[in-house]
Amino acid sequence: MAHLKPLDLSSDDRVTLQSWLSAGTTQQRLVLRAKIVLAALEGRSCPSIASQVGTTTLTVRKWLLRFQEGGIAGLNDALRPGKPRTYDEDVEKRILALLDEPAPSGYATWNGSLVAKALVNVSSRFVWRVLKRRGISLERRRSWCISTDPEFGPKAADIIGLYLAPPENAVVLCMDEKPGIQALERAQGWLRLPNGRAITGYNHEYKRHGTSNLFAALEVATGQVKGRHYARKRRREFLDFMNCVVGGYPPGTQIHVVMDNYCTHKPKNDRWLRDHPNVHFHYTPTHASWLNQVEIWFSMLWRHALRGASFTSPTQLRDAIDRYIAAYSEWAHPFEWTKSEVQPTRPKPKYTDLCR
Repeated sequence: MAHLKPLDLSSDDRVTLQSWLSAGTTQQRLVLRAKIVLAALEGRSCPSIASQVGTTTLTVRKWLLRFQEGGIAGLNDALRPGKPRTYDEDVEKRILALLDEPAPSGYATWNGSLVAKALVNVSSRFVWRVLKRRGISLERRRSWCISTDPEFGPKAADIIGLYLAPPENAVVLCMDEKPGIQALERAQGWLRLPNGRAITGYNHEYKRHGTSNLFAALEVATGQVKGRHYARKRRREFLDFMNCVVGGYPPGTQIHVVMDNYCTHKPKNDRWLRDHPNVHFHYTPTHASWLNQVEIWFSMLWRHALRGASFTSPTQLRDAIDRYIAAYSEWAHPFEWTKSEVQPTRPKPKYTDLCR
Protein backbone atom coordinates (compact mmCIF):
# COMPACT_ATOMS: atom_id res chain seq x y z
CA MET A 1 0.00 0.00 0.00
CA ALA A 2 1.34 3.44 -0.96
CA HIS A 3 2.39 5.75 1.87
CA LEU A 4 -0.23 8.27 2.98
CA LYS A 5 0.87 11.87 2.95
CA PRO A 6 -0.61 14.60 5.12
CA LEU A 7 -3.82 15.83 3.53
CA ASP A 8 -3.95 19.32 2.07
CA LEU A 9 -7.57 20.45 1.92
CA SER A 10 -8.59 23.85 0.55
CA SER A 11 -11.47 25.80 1.98
CA ASP A 12 -13.55 25.18 -1.16
CA ASP A 13 -12.97 21.45 -0.93
CA ARG A 14 -13.98 21.47 2.73
CA VAL A 15 -17.20 23.30 1.90
CA THR A 16 -17.93 20.76 -0.84
CA LEU A 17 -17.41 17.78 1.46
CA GLN A 18 -19.55 19.37 4.18
CA SER A 19 -22.33 19.95 1.63
CA TRP A 20 -22.22 16.26 0.74
CA LEU A 21 -22.87 15.39 4.37
CA SER A 22 -25.69 17.87 4.86
CA ALA A 23 -27.56 17.23 1.59
CA GLY A 24 -30.24 14.58 1.85
CA THR A 25 -29.90 13.60 -1.80
CA THR A 26 -26.18 12.79 -1.75
CA GLN A 27 -25.33 9.21 -2.66
CA GLN A 28 -24.32 7.23 0.42
CA ARG A 29 -21.04 6.11 -1.12
CA LEU A 30 -20.01 9.77 -1.49
CA VAL A 31 -21.12 10.49 2.09
CA LEU A 32 -18.86 7.68 3.32
CA ARG A 33 -15.87 9.02 1.36
CA ALA A 34 -16.45 12.56 2.62
CA LYS A 35 -16.53 11.30 6.23
CA ILE A 36 -13.22 9.47 5.68
CA VAL A 37 -11.46 12.57 4.33
CA LEU A 38 -12.83 14.91 7.01
CA ALA A 39 -11.92 12.46 9.77
CA ALA A 40 -8.36 12.18 8.40
CA LEU A 41 -8.03 15.99 8.62
CA GLU A 42 -8.58 15.67 12.37
CA GLY A 43 -5.41 13.55 12.58
CA ARG A 44 -7.13 10.24 13.21
CA SER A 45 -5.51 6.99 12.18
CA CYS A 46 -6.87 4.74 9.49
CA PRO A 47 -8.06 2.01 11.89
CA SER A 48 -9.80 4.67 14.00
CA ILE A 49 -11.51 6.14 10.98
CA ALA A 50 -12.54 2.68 9.79
CA SER A 51 -14.10 1.94 13.18
CA GLN A 52 -15.90 5.31 13.18
CA VAL A 53 -17.49 5.06 9.73
CA GLY A 54 -18.07 1.30 9.79
CA THR A 55 -15.76 0.07 7.06
CA THR A 56 -12.35 -1.58 6.65
CA THR A 57 -8.92 -0.04 6.98
CA LEU A 58 -8.12 -0.93 3.37
CA THR A 59 -11.17 1.03 2.21
CA VAL A 60 -10.10 4.07 4.26
CA ARG A 61 -6.57 4.01 2.81
CA LYS A 62 -7.93 3.54 -0.71
CA TRP A 63 -10.04 6.71 -0.65
CA LEU A 64 -7.42 8.77 1.14
CA LEU A 65 -4.93 7.85 -1.59
CA ARG A 66 -7.49 8.63 -4.28
CA PHE A 67 -8.10 12.03 -2.68
CA GLN A 68 -4.39 12.77 -2.52
CA GLU A 69 -4.00 11.94 -6.22
CA GLY A 70 -7.14 13.55 -7.66
CA GLY A 71 -8.72 15.78 -5.07
CA ILE A 72 -12.53 15.92 -4.95
CA ALA A 73 -12.75 14.34 -8.41
CA GLY A 74 -10.78 11.35 -7.13
CA LEU A 75 -13.64 10.45 -4.78
CA ASN A 76 -15.94 9.63 -7.71
CA ASP A 77 -16.14 6.12 -9.10
CA ALA A 78 -13.63 5.28 -11.80
CA LEU A 79 -14.99 4.72 -15.27
CA ARG A 80 -15.89 1.12 -15.93
CA PRO A 81 -15.70 0.09 -19.59
CA GLY A 82 -18.08 -2.80 -19.00
CA LYS A 83 -18.32 -5.95 -21.02
CA PRO A 84 -16.75 -5.65 -24.47
CA ARG A 85 -19.11 -5.76 -27.44
CA THR A 86 -19.94 -9.27 -28.52
CA TYR A 87 -21.07 -8.26 -32.01
CA ASP A 88 -19.67 -5.54 -34.24
CA GLU A 89 -21.11 -3.68 -37.22
CA ASP A 90 -20.17 -6.50 -39.57
CA VAL A 91 -22.59 -8.82 -37.78
CA GLU A 92 -25.39 -6.29 -38.24
CA LYS A 93 -24.58 -6.06 -41.94
CA ARG A 94 -24.72 -9.85 -42.18
CA ILE A 95 -28.18 -9.85 -40.61
CA LEU A 96 -29.51 -7.27 -43.06
CA ALA A 97 -27.91 -9.01 -46.02
CA LEU A 98 -29.46 -12.34 -45.00
CA LEU A 99 -32.96 -10.82 -45.09
CA ASP A 100 -32.52 -10.25 -48.82
CA GLU A 101 -32.00 -13.99 -49.33
CA PRO A 102 -34.84 -16.53 -49.67
CA ALA A 103 -36.08 -17.99 -46.38
CA PRO A 104 -34.98 -21.55 -45.48
CA SER A 105 -36.77 -24.47 -47.06
CA GLY A 106 -40.19 -24.96 -45.52
CA TYR A 107 -40.60 -21.34 -44.42
CA ALA A 108 -42.27 -18.52 -46.31
CA THR A 109 -40.51 -15.67 -44.50
CA TRP A 110 -37.65 -15.06 -42.12
CA ASN A 111 -38.06 -14.57 -38.38
CA GLY A 112 -35.57 -13.69 -35.68
CA SER A 113 -34.88 -17.26 -34.64
CA LEU A 114 -34.29 -18.41 -38.21
CA VAL A 115 -31.87 -15.54 -38.84
CA ALA A 116 -29.91 -16.34 -35.68
CA LYS A 117 -29.78 -20.02 -36.58
CA ALA A 118 -28.56 -19.28 -40.11
CA LEU A 119 -25.77 -17.02 -38.81
CA VAL A 120 -24.75 -19.74 -36.27
CA ASN A 121 -22.85 -17.49 -33.85
CA VAL A 122 -25.46 -14.75 -33.35
CA SER A 123 -28.13 -14.77 -30.64
CA SER A 124 -31.76 -14.28 -31.54
CA ARG A 125 -32.03 -11.45 -28.98
CA PHE A 126 -29.37 -9.47 -30.80
CA VAL A 127 -31.18 -10.09 -34.10
CA TRP A 128 -34.42 -8.69 -32.64
CA ARG A 129 -32.57 -5.66 -31.25
CA VAL A 130 -31.09 -4.92 -34.67
CA LEU A 131 -34.48 -5.28 -36.35
CA LYS A 132 -36.16 -3.03 -33.80
CA ARG A 133 -33.47 -0.38 -34.10
CA ARG A 134 -33.82 -0.44 -37.88
CA GLY A 135 -37.61 -0.33 -37.75
CA ILE A 136 -37.95 -3.68 -39.54
CA SER A 137 -40.94 -5.89 -38.77
CA LEU A 138 -40.71 -9.39 -40.23
CA GLU A 139 -44.26 -10.30 -39.23
CA ARG A 140 -46.12 -7.15 -40.32
CA ARG A 141 -47.50 -7.19 -43.83
CA ARG A 142 -48.81 -4.17 -45.69
CA SER A 143 -50.86 -4.42 -48.85
CA TRP A 144 -51.77 -1.95 -51.54
CA CYS A 145 -53.67 -1.93 -54.79
CA ILE A 146 -51.96 -0.33 -57.76
CA SER A 147 -54.32 1.26 -60.24
CA THR A 148 -53.49 0.35 -63.84
CA ASP A 149 -56.08 2.71 -65.27
CA PRO A 150 -54.37 4.83 -67.98
CA GLU A 151 -56.86 7.63 -67.20
CA PHE A 152 -56.23 7.57 -63.46
CA GLY A 153 -55.22 11.24 -63.32
CA PRO A 154 -58.28 12.74 -65.07
CA LYS A 155 -60.73 10.43 -63.28
CA ALA A 156 -59.22 11.07 -59.84
CA ALA A 157 -59.11 14.82 -60.46
CA ASP A 158 -62.77 14.77 -61.54
CA ILE A 159 -63.89 13.01 -58.36
CA ILE A 160 -61.71 15.01 -55.98
CA GLY A 161 -62.94 18.18 -57.67
CA LEU A 162 -66.51 17.15 -56.80
CA TYR A 163 -65.45 16.71 -53.16
CA LEU A 164 -63.54 19.97 -52.81
CA ALA A 165 -65.58 22.23 -55.10
CA PRO A 166 -68.97 20.70 -55.95
CA PRO A 167 -71.06 22.37 -58.64
CA GLU A 168 -73.37 25.08 -57.36
CA ASN A 169 -76.91 23.96 -56.45
CA ALA A 170 -75.97 20.35 -57.18
CA VAL A 171 -75.94 17.18 -55.08
CA VAL A 172 -72.88 14.90 -54.98
CA LEU A 173 -73.50 11.28 -53.96
CA CYS A 174 -71.10 8.38 -53.37
CA MET A 175 -72.80 5.10 -54.21
CA ASP A 176 -71.78 1.45 -53.93
CA GLU A 177 -73.00 -2.00 -52.92
CA LYS A 178 -71.99 -4.10 -49.95
CA PRO A 179 -72.83 -7.58 -51.24
CA GLY A 180 -73.17 -10.86 -49.45
CA ILE A 181 -73.61 -9.61 -45.87
CA GLN A 182 -74.06 -12.82 -43.90
CA ALA A 183 -76.70 -13.30 -41.24
CA LEU A 184 -74.71 -15.32 -38.71
CA GLU A 185 -76.24 -16.67 -35.52
CA ARG A 186 -73.63 -16.78 -32.77
CA ALA A 187 -73.82 -18.14 -29.23
CA GLN A 188 -73.26 -15.01 -27.16
CA GLY A 189 -73.17 -14.32 -23.45
CA TRP A 190 -70.81 -13.75 -20.56
CA LEU A 191 -68.35 -16.00 -18.78
CA ARG A 192 -67.05 -15.72 -15.22
CA LEU A 193 -63.35 -16.59 -14.85
CA PRO A 194 -61.84 -18.37 -11.82
CA ASN A 195 -60.47 -15.05 -10.54
CA GLY A 196 -63.98 -13.61 -10.39
CA ARG A 197 -63.69 -11.43 -13.48
CA ALA A 198 -66.57 -11.54 -15.96
CA ILE A 199 -66.00 -11.21 -19.70
CA THR A 200 -68.45 -11.04 -22.58
CA GLY A 201 -68.03 -12.59 -26.01
CA TYR A 202 -69.37 -15.17 -28.39
CA ASN A 203 -68.67 -18.74 -29.33
CA HIS A 204 -66.54 -19.48 -32.39
CA GLU A 205 -69.30 -21.68 -33.76
CA TYR A 206 -72.17 -20.10 -35.70
CA LYS A 207 -75.07 -20.89 -38.02
CA ARG A 208 -75.59 -19.32 -41.44
CA HIS A 209 -79.04 -17.92 -42.19
CA GLY A 210 -78.54 -16.43 -45.65
CA THR A 211 -77.20 -13.18 -46.98
CA SER A 212 -78.37 -9.74 -48.01
CA ASN A 213 -77.06 -7.09 -50.41
CA LEU A 214 -76.99 -3.47 -49.28
CA PHE A 215 -77.06 -0.59 -51.76
CA ALA A 216 -76.05 2.70 -50.14
CA ALA A 217 -75.59 6.30 -51.27
CA LEU A 218 -73.78 8.86 -49.13
CA GLU A 219 -74.48 12.57 -49.66
CA VAL A 220 -71.08 14.26 -49.59
CA ALA A 221 -72.31 17.67 -48.39
CA THR A 222 -74.20 16.35 -45.33
CA GLY A 223 -72.89 12.83 -44.66
CA GLN A 224 -76.43 11.44 -44.71
CA VAL A 225 -76.84 7.90 -46.03
CA LYS A 226 -79.67 6.27 -47.92
CA GLY A 227 -79.77 2.49 -48.00
CA ARG A 228 -81.90 -0.21 -49.57
CA HIS A 229 -81.74 -4.01 -49.31
CA TYR A 230 -81.95 -6.48 -52.17
CA ALA A 231 -81.71 -10.25 -52.53
CA ARG A 232 -79.52 -9.83 -55.63
CA LYS A 233 -77.26 -7.15 -57.10
CA ARG A 234 -78.09 -7.10 -60.78
CA ARG A 235 -78.53 -4.05 -63.04
CA ARG A 236 -82.25 -4.20 -62.27
CA GLU A 237 -81.62 -3.71 -58.56
CA PHE A 238 -79.09 -0.97 -59.25
CA LEU A 239 -81.50 1.04 -61.38
CA ASP A 240 -84.29 0.52 -58.87
CA PHE A 241 -82.06 1.92 -56.15
CA MET A 242 -81.06 4.88 -58.33
CA ASN A 243 -84.75 5.62 -58.98
CA CYS A 244 -85.33 5.60 -55.23
CA VAL A 245 -82.38 7.93 -54.58
CA VAL A 246 -83.16 10.37 -57.41
CA GLY A 247 -86.82 10.44 -56.42
CA GLY A 248 -85.84 11.84 -53.03
CA TYR A 249 -84.73 15.16 -54.57
CA PRO A 250 -86.80 17.87 -56.28
CA PRO A 251 -87.25 17.37 -60.03
CA GLY A 252 -84.47 18.91 -62.08
CA THR A 253 -81.87 18.81 -59.26
CA GLN A 254 -78.42 18.23 -60.69
CA ILE A 255 -77.10 14.99 -59.17
CA HIS A 256 -73.52 13.76 -59.54
CA VAL A 257 -72.97 10.12 -58.53
CA VAL A 258 -69.52 8.70 -57.77
CA MET A 259 -69.32 4.93 -58.25
CA ASP A 260 -66.92 2.16 -59.29
CA ASN A 261 -66.63 0.36 -62.60
CA TYR A 262 -68.77 -2.64 -61.68
CA CYS A 263 -70.48 -4.13 -64.73
CA THR A 264 -74.02 -3.33 -63.52
CA HIS A 265 -73.14 0.37 -63.36
CA LYS A 266 -72.35 0.67 -67.08
CA PRO A 267 -72.60 0.82 -70.07
CA LYS A 268 -76.18 -0.33 -70.69
CA ASN A 269 -77.49 2.41 -68.41
CA ASP A 270 -77.25 5.00 -71.20
CA ARG A 271 -80.97 4.76 -71.75
CA TRP A 272 -81.65 5.38 -68.08
CA LEU A 273 -79.29 8.37 -68.15
CA ARG A 274 -81.10 9.76 -71.20
CA ASP A 275 -84.32 9.57 -69.21
CA HIS A 276 -82.59 11.37 -66.31
CA PRO A 277 -80.53 14.16 -67.91
CA ASN A 278 -80.00 15.76 -64.51
CA VAL A 279 -78.02 12.72 -63.25
CA HIS A 280 -74.31 12.40 -64.05
CA PHE A 281 -72.21 9.30 -63.33
CA HIS A 282 -68.52 9.66 -62.36
CA TYR A 283 -66.52 6.44 -62.33
CA THR A 284 -63.53 5.88 -60.07
CA PRO A 285 -60.31 4.63 -61.70
CA THR A 286 -59.76 0.89 -61.84
CA HIS A 287 -58.57 -0.52 -58.50
CA ALA A 288 -59.16 2.84 -56.75
CA SER A 289 -62.32 2.26 -54.74
CA TRP A 290 -60.72 4.23 -51.86
CA LEU A 291 -61.68 7.38 -53.80
CA ASN A 292 -65.32 6.57 -53.05
CA GLN A 293 -66.30 8.01 -49.67
CA VAL A 294 -69.13 5.54 -49.11
CA GLU A 295 -66.45 2.90 -48.50
CA ILE A 296 -65.61 4.76 -45.29
CA TRP A 297 -69.21 4.49 -44.17
CA PHE A 298 -69.30 0.76 -44.99
CA SER A 299 -66.32 0.33 -42.65
CA MET A 300 -68.18 2.21 -39.90
CA LEU A 301 -71.27 0.05 -40.44
CA TRP A 302 -69.21 -3.11 -40.01
CA ARG A 303 -67.47 -1.94 -36.84
CA HIS A 304 -70.51 -0.41 -35.15
CA ALA A 305 -73.39 -2.71 -36.10
CA LEU A 306 -72.29 -5.97 -37.74
CA ARG A 307 -69.01 -7.19 -36.25
CA GLY A 308 -69.72 -9.85 -33.64
CA ALA A 309 -73.50 -9.40 -33.86
CA SER A 310 -75.89 -12.36 -34.01
CA PHE A 311 -78.79 -12.65 -36.47
CA THR A 312 -81.24 -15.50 -36.96
CA SER A 313 -82.49 -14.37 -40.38
CA PRO A 314 -81.72 -11.94 -43.20
CA THR A 315 -84.72 -9.90 -42.08
CA GLN A 316 -83.19 -9.42 -38.66
CA LEU A 317 -79.90 -8.44 -40.33
CA ARG A 318 -81.64 -5.84 -42.49
CA ASP A 319 -83.48 -4.42 -39.50
CA ALA A 320 -80.17 -3.99 -37.67
CA ILE A 321 -78.66 -2.14 -40.63
CA ASP A 322 -81.72 0.11 -40.91
CA ARG A 323 -81.52 0.94 -37.21
CA TYR A 324 -77.87 1.88 -37.61
CA ILE A 325 -78.66 4.12 -40.59
CA ALA A 326 -81.33 5.86 -38.50
CA ALA A 327 -78.97 6.27 -35.54
CA TYR A 328 -76.14 7.43 -37.79
CA SER A 329 -78.33 10.08 -39.43
CA GLU A 330 -78.70 11.86 -36.08
CA TRP A 331 -75.01 12.74 -35.88
CA ALA A 332 -73.90 12.34 -39.50
CA HIS A 333 -71.47 14.92 -40.82
CA PRO A 334 -69.50 15.24 -44.06
CA PHE A 335 -66.12 13.58 -44.40
CA GLU A 336 -63.29 16.07 -44.91
CA TRP A 337 -60.94 15.30 -47.79
CA THR A 338 -57.39 15.95 -46.54
CA LYS A 339 -55.18 13.87 -48.83
CA SER A 340 -52.79 16.27 -50.58
CA GLU A 341 -51.30 13.83 -53.08
CA VAL A 342 -53.06 11.07 -54.99
CA GLN A 343 -51.05 8.48 -56.92
CA PRO A 344 -51.92 5.17 -58.58
CA THR A 345 -48.63 3.62 -57.44
CA ARG A 346 -47.48 1.79 -54.33
CA PRO A 347 -46.70 3.62 -51.06
CA LYS A 348 -43.41 5.38 -50.44
CA PRO A 349 -40.59 3.22 -48.98
CA LYS A 350 -41.15 4.47 -45.42
CA TYR A 351 -44.57 2.80 -45.41
CA THR A 352 -43.39 -0.56 -46.68
CA ASP A 353 -42.73 -3.62 -44.63
CA LEU A 354 -38.92 -3.61 -44.73
CA CYS A 355 -37.28 -0.22 -44.31
CA ARG A 356 -33.54 -0.58 -44.66
